[in-house]
Amino acid sequence: MDKETEHDTGARRERPWLYAWNRRLRHLQGISIRNLVVTPPPTRARGKTTDDDDIPNTLKTPSKTLSQSNNHTLHPSRSFTDLKSHSSQHDIANKPAMRPSRRKSTLFWNDPNPRTRQVKLEDITNSRMADTFFSLHCDGLDGPVYISETVDRANNPSFQSFDLNLCGPHVSRMDELTLRVWTKIGDVTEFILLVELHLHLRSLQFLGRTLESFHQPLPANSILFHFPDGVYCNLTDLPPVETSLQAAGQKVTADGTVLPSSSYDALMKLANLDECVQDALATREKLEAQIGSILRQNERLLNVASDAAAAQEKLALTKQYVATERKRVRTAVRRKEELIASIKARQEAMEQGRSAQEKTRSHLPEAQERLVSSEQLLGQNEEDTKGQLRRIAEDLLAIYPIEPIPDQPLVFTIAGLALPNSDFEGIDREVVAAALGHTAHLVYLLSFYLSVHLPYSINANGSTSFIQDPISASLPQRTYPLYPVSVQYRFEYAVFLLNKDIEYILIKQGLRVLDIRHTLPNLKYLLYVLTSGDSVIPARKVGGVRALVAGLSTPNLSRRGSVDSGASVMVPAKKWLKMSSK
Repeated sequence: MDKETEHDTGARRERPWLYAWNRRLRHLQGISIRNLVVTPPPTRARGKTTDDDDIPNTLKTPSKTLSQSNNHTLHPSRSFTDLKSHSSQHDIANKPAMRPSRRKSTLFWNDPNPRTRQVKLEDITNSRMADTFFSLHCDGLDGPVYISETVDRANNPSFQSFDLNLCGPHVSRMDELTLRVWTKIGDVTEFILLVELHLHLRSLQFLGRTLESFHQPLPANSILFHFPDGVYCNLTDLPPVETSLQAAGQKVTADGTVLPSSSYDALMKLANLDECVQDALATREKLEAQIGSILRQNERLLNVASDAAAAQEKLALTKQYVATERKRVRTAVRRKEELIASIKARQEAMEQGRSAQEKTRSHLPEAQERLVSSEQLLGQNEEDTKGQLRRIAEDLLAIYPIEPIPDQPLVFTIAGLALPNSDFEGIDREVVAAALGHTAHLVYLLSFYLSVHLPYSINANGSTSFIQDPISASLPQRTYPLYPVSVQYRFEYAVFLLNKDIEYILIKQGLRVLDIRHTLPNLKYLLYVLTSGDSVIPARKVGGVRALVAGLSTPNLSRRGSVDSGASVMVPAKKWLKMSSK
């Protein structure tokens, strides 16, 4: 047996907890409707039009036109003898194949136009959806005992649960009721009565603990009743089956053993308790009525007391509002005083600022004149500085002349000593050391005259000069010789640092370095740029040691008349006089 069969068998074995004669309205917890149909189906078969109400079905549509155009043409029939001459088997073999049915292409919802088909499908869906609510009525009562909420646009509406115990014992103990279902479709403004059902709770059929366990189809407008033990429905209108009192008073177990039910004494106790409860409820109602009458008699006094309490509460609230407003007024006054003081202080500051501005404005013309003269003086100083730098560069070129070697491109000599460009194989060590000493001294002097701080400091000591590297962090030594030594890489690194200093000076002057390895070419290029210009190079100003100038007029002392003294003192004095005359 498969799982579905076992599930169906288990569902059929379910039995209600309540006996049919024990069902009362107090046990009813909810109502739901399934397969709601508002428009009844047609009473005649669909076919040819019989009256004017079916005229819209005779309209010509594209699908009907296509179907009519494909009909078979009418051929003349054969004679009787011609038909007799052929056997039935031959007729069956030569019978043409029947064309497939065109029912699918002629259905009204299979219109070729998608918009028309969509509108028709929406109309079909809207015709099945309705706004629904129900009302419960009992015999002996004029109005309904319960009116449900309205469920909008639903085909299977499920309503909220309710409790009829609140209606009193007269209603909760009844086992008969009248159910009325009201519906409304589309734009209709009023609800219409769809179903009016008069039933006895004993005639309900048990479907199962839940509706999911019931797998049979339900008829149209099926009304389901929800009780604590399961779901019931009025599938048939058969009268209730009466059970004998003897069978009703007994319980049967699974093994067939009959067990006795509640005794007479227990039932009498329950009846007495019910009477006590009903007496208590009646007493409560009497007390409620008495209290209501007393309140109605003393309504004027109660209203006066209520008005007095309301007035006192209003007075307290008014006092609270007054205190709050007074606090706000004090805060506003204090804020106003602060703003007045602030405005006054600002006005005084503005007056002081105006006076200072007027005083400054009176000195402005004089300051502008001084500014113009200062700008002129600054421009003159800049021109003089450039001229002095040109003169110093000329002097340095005269002291350390850098000249090219014929037939050797980019190879120069400094003070007549050849210095190769970073290639020190097969060289004269003493000549290279002297040339590097002159180069280091020249770079050292240029750093002072151009106010450039060298990243790698130079100690110019002639042919034993050296350079320091304070920047690199992973070097075991900081001092490197600018003369050939036994450790070749230390000498080559020193030349590299010297070239970096020259590159740094060129960058500070706004010049571009093409190759850092060209020591003397780069230095020659720097001096060439420094000495370039159209103006006349200014002369050196007389200054320094005054004794050199004053020595011309001093009397001859110990060695004043000697040849060495004249060579060392008189010759420079003539040069200075010649330069001062220029």
